[in-house]
Amino acid sequence: MFNQLDAWHKTHVGLLVFGVVELGLSYLFISLAIDRGNLFYYLLTLVFLVGFLSNLIRSFKQGKAR
Repeated sequence: MFNQLDAWHKTHVGLLVFGVVELGLSYLFISLAIDRGNLFYYLLTLVFLVGFLSNLIRSFKQGKAR
């Protein structure tokens, strides 16, 4: 199952879906960080934002190569 998920994650659509999920998680954690003032939530926001940007860039590169 993990091999199928990994293979799907490497496709153009998979990268976009993972990016949108990470963007949603970033929004959730930045909301919690602002509400509670917890630095750990800010760190999680940063991690998911970097993941979102990484997937977005990889998706555009993969779409351009077509």
